Amino acid sequence: MISRRRFLQVGGAVTGAVLAGPTLAACGDGGAANGGAKASSELTLPTYKPFEGLRPDLAGAESGLEPGFLQFPADAISSVKAPPLKNAVSALTETFATPPPPMGSNPMWQSLNQALGAELRLTIGTDPGYPEKFATLLASDSLPDLMWLPPNQGIPNIGPMLEAKFQDLTKYLSGDAVLEYPNLAALKPASWRTAVVNGKIWGAPIPSTPFGQVMMGNPRTWEKVGGLQSSSADEFFAKCKELSNGTNYALEPAIINMLHMFGEWFGAPNGWRVNQDRSLTHLYETDNYKAAVEYAAKLWAAKVFYPDLNLADATPKTVNGQIAAQVTVGPRATADFRALDPTLFVDTLIPFGHDGKAKPIYDMGYGTVGFTPFKKTDEGRIRELLALMDYLSAPFGTKEYLQKNFGVEGQQYQLDAKKNPVLTKAGTQQAPGLVSALQIMTAPESVIFNPAFPDDTKKIYATEQKLLEFAMRNPTAGTYSDTSSKVAPKLTAAFRDTVVDIVTGRQKISAYDEALKRWKSGGGDKMRGEFEAVLPSSVPVTGS
Repeated sequence: MISRRRFLQVGGAVTGAVLAGPTLAACGDGGAANGGAKASSELTLPTYKPFEGLRPDLAGAESGLEPGFLQFPADAISSVKAPPLKNAVSALTETFATPPPPMGSNPMWQSLNQALGAELRLTIGTDPGYPEKFATLLASDSLPDLMWLPPNQGIPNIGPMLEAKFQDLTKYLSGDAVLEYPNLAALKPASWRTAVVNGKIWGAPIPSTPFGQVMMGNPRTWEKVGGLQSSSADEFFAKCKELSNGTNYALEPAIINMLHMFGEWFGAPNGWRVNQDRSLTHLYETDNYKAAVEYAAKLWAAKVFYPDLNLADATPKTVNGQIAAQVTVGPRATADFRALDPTLFVDTLIPFGHDGKAKPIYDMGYGTVGFTPFKKTDEGRIRELLALMDYLSAPFGTKEYLQKNFGVEGQQYQLDAKKNPVLTKAGTQQAPGLVSALQIMTAPESVIFNPAFPDDTKKIYATEQKLLEFAMRNPTAGTYSDTSSKVAPKLTAAFRDTVVDIVTGRQKISAYDEALKRWKSGGGDKMRGEFEAVLPSSVPVTGS
């Protein structure tokens, strides 16, 4: 499986890669207990007012299509009227890059503090270990002003925790109240839903790309078999067989990620399927996913997977042709391959029906990486912290965005011939870990942007349009199950262990049903009930 470190890569603004903001499957919560679901459904979300100062070259759409910029706007404009801070602010966040030089020896951090008006003192956790750091601070008598709440790292009892320790921000952000903070108002309603628990708004959400995983392949390798695109599972199987010879292999060994792709071809749902009676069926309970497991086992037996299951990163081997295809975080991951070979633009496989007839599914991501709540405090401090979040959520193309992501011109970045910001040597030392930590804590809506390869922006935009034809969103996104928060990671890991054993021939397919029984009795059925209790009526039926 792709590690959380790689899955949360946010180096776009730092390396010149396709800029997207953080990418991580996330979950908000509707608050199942004490009528929280009803209250959440009745809450007036912050009024959405898109930022109007910039016009993308390629327009985005409510469907999830992201706006594209072919170059950085020539004249960055200000999105705030004044520095937000008069007092220092403490915050807990996480970086998925190498931690930055500390504030006292990091000129970029110091220049950001100057722009903010006071010090932003960050405690920066790393992966693994962030939940433990979060829990330690939570149990202390002195919380930081801001604490990023991770969406998928197993922190339990989120509703009671927020009520006990953090500030209800509803009156400051609901409806037109948010318009006092224009950059927060430019965050979409779908992003805000993830910060709603028990009918209250608890923090500023962190938007990310709404697109989920995709399979990408080296076109130079796949041209030998007519290209990566396929029309059926049998055709794809035949191509993989032809490309695999005991030295070179068609597929990377991340079996669960590959299985995710196969499941889309067989029509497996994105997390849960909504039935006509509004009940839920989990991915693991469907014949579609089980058929995908059998298909994966057939591919493994044909020796088309790279054999070392411990391979940490397939990207270099995909670039050199030893592996033909791998699963990545989304269509904009093309930048990871460009970084190793600037001449290589990888193909993205568009899902197809397993039998050449059935309609496939493309699993969209959640579109956020959680939210950042405030510790309880007085109204003046709340508004100061909201002004800070407004500054740090400045949209792409603004002066505040440049300051947060690139620093100061002539110091951390310079403008290239096309007026795009490019990090200097000093910037590459000071920026990555700091920018990663800031982007995890706050972010604007995502865009597609690659200053070194503007044509990539056009290609990725076109790929997103194709993927959206088959898009399915997880129907439980934006809702909350405490059981899921507590036990889902452990249940999922145990079930996946069995699946990998089946695919690799260590267990027979009959082990699937026994593993499913354990998943259901261990918490799966309880999760289902909790999700059904908070499932919004607006979520469409996705199965019979």
